[in-house]
Amino acid sequence: MTARVTVRGVAPYDVVIGRGLDDQITPMLPAADRVAVIHTDSLAAYAARVAGQLRQSGFDVLPLVVPDAEAGKQLSVAGECWEALGAAGFTRNDAVVTVGGGAVTDLGGWVAAAWLRGVRVVHVPTTLLGMVDAAVGGKTAINTSAGKNLVGAFHPPAGVICDLDVLDTLPRADYVAGLAEVIKAGFIADPTILQLIESDPAAATTPQAPFAPEIIQRSVAVKAKVVGEDLTEQGLREILNYGHTLGHAIEKSEQYRWRHGDAVAVGMIFAAELGRSAGSLDDATVARHRAILEGVGLPTAYDGTPWEQLRATMAVDKKSRGTRLRFVVLDRLAAPRILDSPPEHALSQAFSVVTGKAAQ
Repeated sequence: MTARVTVRGVAPYDVVIGRGLDDQITPMLPAADRVAVIHTDSLAAYAARVAGQLRQSGFDVLPLVVPDAEAGKQLSVAGECWEALGAAGFTRNDAVVTVGGGAVTDLGGWVAAAWLRGVRVVHVPTTLLGMVDAAVGGKTAINTSAGKNLVGAFHPPAGVICDLDVLDTLPRADYVAGLAEVIKAGFIADPTILQLIESDPAAATTPQAPFAPEIIQRSVAVKAKVVGEDLTEQGLREILNYGHTLGHAIEKSEQYRWRHGDAVAVGMIFAAELGRSAGSLDDATVARHRAILEGVGLPTAYDGTPWEQLRATMAVDKKSRGTRLRFVVLDRLAAPRILDSPPEHALSQAFSVVTGKAAQ
C-alpha cells in the first residue's frame, strides 16, 4: 500500500511511502534534461537501477560517487560535485537526485541548493534515518571543523521517494539507529508512535514489523507538519532538534564514529533530565524515555568526553544565541518547548545521569 504525505508551505511537495516505487521518481522531474545521481559506492547497484529508470524516461544521467557517511559532507566533496556539474553543462532545467542515507541527502541537497542558486532535487533515501528525517524538510548542510551541519541552506526538494524495499537489506544497527528519530517524533508530537513500538519492541527493530509502515508514515507526517509551518527554523521547527544538541556534540567529539541516531538517543535522555530539573516533566515520562530507547537497543549512556568539552561544542549549536545555550525540552508528553539558558548545575546534573554517575 502506497501513502503520500504532503509537505505544505511555500514550495509544497509529496513524500511517497511504500514498496516498489521505482516508477515514482521520474514524474517528479518533468522539467529536467540532465539529472545528476549522487550516491555512495556502497549503493552503486541501487543507484544504477535508479539511473536506468531515468534513462528509460529520456534523461541524460550523470552519476556522481561520493564518500560514505559523514566523510562525504565536506566542502571539498561538494566542490567536486559542482565541478562535475559545470563540466557537464548543467543548467537550471536540470536536476539532482540523491540516493543514500542522511549524509548523502544533506550533501546532495546542498549541491543542488547552491548550483545556479538552486536547481530541482529529488531525494531517494535508503535508510530509515533518511526517510523520516534528512530527506524531509529541505535542510541541507555539510560539516566543518567547528561542528556538524553548520554550513548549508534551506532548499525544499521537488519530492521524496521512501521505498521501504531498500530497508530490507539495511544492517539492523543502522535501522535501529534510525528509530531514534522515529521515537523522537513520538515524544514531541505523536504518542501513538511510542505505543506501537512498545507493543512489540523486538519487532520494531526490523522493517518487517507489521506496524513499520505506520510508524514511518506517522514520523514523516510529524516532520511535514512542522516544516510546512516553519521552513527556515524561526521558531516551531526547533522542536525537531529534541535530543540533538548534546547528540551533535557527541558525534563531533567522537569524530562521527557514532551513528547519528545513537547520539540522539543519548541526547534525549539528557533532554528528559533537563525537563525534569526545570520542574515540568514528570518522573514517569522521563523513565519512559529510557525504557523505550533501551527496549529497541539504543544507547542511553555516554561517558566518552569530558563535560567541559561537550559544553563548549554545544555553544556553537544552531539554536544557541550569543553565549546562551538553548535546549528543546518537554513540559509533558507531546508538549515541547525551548529551555533558554538553563542553570549550569542543571546541565551538569543531567549529564551526570547520562554518564551513570548520578542517582536516577
